[in-house]
Amino acid sequence: MTAQDTQLLEATIDELKHLFSPRAQTGETMVLNMGPQHPSTHGVLRLIVELDGEIIVNAVPDIGYLHTGIEKNMEAKTFTKALVMTDRLDYLNNMGNNLAYCLAVEKLMGVEVPERAQVIRVILAELQRIASHLVWLGTHANDLAVQSMLFYCVRDREYILNIFELIAGQRMMTSFMRPGGLWRDVPAGFEEAVRAFLDYLPARLDDYERLTKNNPIWLDRTKGIGVIDGPTALAMGLTGGSLRGSGVNWDIRKAMPYSGYEQYQFDVPLGSAGDVYDRYWVRMLELRQSLRLVDQALAKLKRLGPGPVITADRKVAPPPRAEIGVSMEALIHHFKFWTEGFPAPAGEVYVATESPRGELGVFLRGNGGPKPHRVHFRTPSFINLQSTSLMSKDHYIADVVAIVGSIDIVLGDVDR
Repeated sequence: MTAQDTQLLEATIDELKHLFSPRAQTGETMVLNMGPQHPSTHGVLRLIVELDGEIIVNAVPDIGYLHTGIEKNMEAKTFTKALVMTDRLDYLNNMGNNLAYCLAVEKLMGVEVPERAQVIRVILAELQRIASHLVWLGTHANDLAVQSMLFYCVRDREYILNIFELIAGQRMMTSFMRPGGLWRDVPAGFEEAVRAFLDYLPARLDDYERLTKNNPIWLDRTKGIGVIDGPTALAMGLTGGSLRGSGVNWDIRKAMPYSGYEQYQFDVPLGSAGDVYDRYWVRMLELRQSLRLVDQALAKLKRLGPGPVITADRKVAPPPRAEIGVSMEALIHHFKFWTEGFPAPAGEVYVATESPRGELGVFLRGNGGPKPHRVHFRTPSFINLQSTSLMSKDHYIADVVAIVGSIDIVLGDVDR
């Protein structure tokens, strides 16, 4: 450590001394930085760990290294243009971020979304969930010495990113969902590409389970590690797989359905022990449930046939391109829509969705103008991360790697 690092650590200990044991002040225990450059922290997360030998006495997350000011920046953009900022929150849940924000705008404006757009939204949100879980599984397994898993998961995620590129021209920052529906309908070849992926992935998931589920090294690194019981997880505000791994049956798609989720059949996987293994296994089962949802939605999309994919309410949606060349009113409307935006009524709404990491909520306030007066995101990674201290206590420092990976955090989701 350089002299500057030592000064920073001493200042941190002094500032946060109420979080460390009295032994840290006397030098009986050792306080070290883990991150923010450490690869297993899944982003720029700094963990300040107090050690008694190799045993964790305390582990304090120090965040803020990836703060981008997205929420404040959105106040300077119209409701539609602010959408592009949501792609950059949780950068593994781009479609899900779009969806949550669009639902909030639609609730504030009282807009109905066409059924075809609702079904496509479900397909894309579940494909995004699968893509996110694949990144989680690959990186989590890589942290625990199953290195080949990372290569396999990244390979399979490419199928989904190719589908996103097909419909939006972008692989990650798609901005495909818009208030009132979608940017455009899905092109020819979309259904075939999704069906091919549904046929491909189950056998790969079987392979992944064979690599980990009964692997004795994997079991030693995950069973009984980082235990948090259901009542404690609820008290800390945990959601998503981190909560369901502790046996609490809470999935917003079931409890407070949106985008027509109540029309689909799927199960909510639950754990019982609340350890690293249960959080892993819950997400493995969620991958199969997402495939099940996409399969149902794809069949429904075929039954619906062609139809509108954005609202006919011209306060929220621009005029169809076909009208612009023949109607002066449509041309003026198009110009004013993209330069001035649309006014939203004064009021505030909150919408919650189930992201791959848990409850992603959007608080949105309008003041009668064309720009949000306030946007705030209730992000699951930010809430779930606080459980690190509790779950790490009295474990080995090597177990912190497994615990952080099992929470499935994304630092863009934490810092914003």
